[in-house]
Amino acid sequence: MSMSSRAATRRQVLARTGALGAGIAFTGAVSELFAGTAAAQPLGHTGYGPLVPDPDGLLDLPRGFSYRVLSREGDELRSGEGKVPSNHDGMSAFPARSNHSGRPDRPGHSGRSSGRHAHTLLVRNHENREDGRVPVPTVEGLTYDPEGKGGCTALELDSRNHVLSERVGIAGTAVNCAGGHTPWNTWLTCEETEDRAGTNGYTKDHGFIFEVDPVDPHRTGAVPLTAMGRFQHEAIAVDPRRGVVYETEDAFERPFGLFYRFLPEKPLGGTGSLRAGGRLQAMRVPGVPDLSSIQETGACFDGIEWVDVPDPLAAETPIRFQDFGRGGITHAQKLEGCYWGGHSVYFVSSFAHSDEGSAADHYGQIWRYDPERRRLTLVIVFGPDTDVQLPGESPDNICLAPSGGLMVCEDGNGAQHVFGLTRRGEVYAMARGAQNIGTEEEPQWGEFAGVTFSPDGDTMYVNCYTPGTTFAVTGPWRR
Repeated sequence: MSMSSRAATRRQVLARTGALGAGIAFTGAVSELFAGTAAAQPLGHTGYGPLVPDPDGLLDLPRGFSYRVLSREGDELRSGEGKVPSNHDGMSAFPARSNHSGRPDRPGHSGRSSGRHAHTLLVRNHENREDGRVPVPTVEGLTYDPEGKGGCTALELDSRNHVLSERVGIAGTAVNCAGGHTPWNTWLTCEETEDRAGTNGYTKDHGFIFEVDPVDPHRTGAVPLTAMGRFQHEAIAVDPRRGVVYETEDAFERPFGLFYRFLPEKPLGGTGSLRAGGRLQAMRVPGVPDLSSIQETGACFDGIEWVDVPDPLAAETPIRFQDFGRGGITHAQKLEGCYWGGHSVYFVSSFAHSDEGSAADHYGQIWRYDPERRRLTLVIVFGPDTDVQLPGESPDNICLAPSGGLMVCEDGNGAQHVFGLTRRGEVYAMARGAQNIGTEEEPQWGEFAGVTFSPDGDTMYVNCYTPGTTFAVTGPWRR
């Protein structure tokens, strides 16, 4: 989500104290982040080389890389349904192959085909609130609440990243921030709000997860997955073996958000499995009411407990305020990105500020939960002594990269980057936003969001939040 209205950021604080240059990037066991990923030749400490200023003033990339603008807010959707909405946020890419009609088969199609994927499908969130600049157009059969301005759009791309189609995936939702893909190749889009019907003009309660089929959005429609909880959702990750869905909550005020798991009645098996209901539980780390109090990387906690949420629909009380019985529940500020790797789920706390109510300060943590061992481990800490340029402040959306490392979207003030993180723990700048949305005297740049890779690994897709712009970046990824 946008950071423009938040408290002073790490970059601002360190700038005032003159500490903008020093320190190491982060501390922690970087190798843990890549469990289960394919081995790759690690990049050198300079990554792909220095960023080259873009003469068109859109996106700075290393030499040898190029981009294509897929769409920008305010342009006409190719479907004719309206304009491309604002506030481009979470996103995922899905494989699809052409059938004899020239149209892509549904993701996960079992038929075999030689060669690379002929098509890539993108589903893109739009984090529009009630005052969204360009709302997601309402479409019959795809609209949850006609007063909701958020939702998703779906793009179909050919093998050269030409846009073949662009249309509404879901409409009438609100503050669609992040989400995650499922093993059956649909997108779960998350509402980062708890607004009820009658608030901000809404006609229905918000704060839900919705499923979007990138090939045929009408197949999934606009049905809230109510059993997965009503709260300020951020991101999800699915255990591909058990079908358990892990969910992060980005609550802006104390008590801060929780880390959840959803145990579906029908664990796997395709569309409809999540609509069958299930149990929503919140994580309890015995003796740890606030994850920010843990500062030492490698700290492990065994015997993690999962407590049933008393009222997942939060009919009277938001979930994080509810009574979880003796022992309480574990909170964390700014819970954001979430992904599955190897046998574990990883989740991000972008920052914690004691002056906002957290137990301690940090500028980013990455946690790993191993469900087999019921073990939680603090893997990475971005601390007050780290260099604000690498890997930047407030890590947000993350994804696995074909280089064998991670790509991390920066969400803060000042220059905005996509940073790469190699298996050796080296951090490098992969992209820098060049669209100045401020003034010449006081420049500002929109944050990055939704970084993801094509199924063949040849293209990185990433959004600039403001002005809403979706880029396809190609180059020597396996150099």
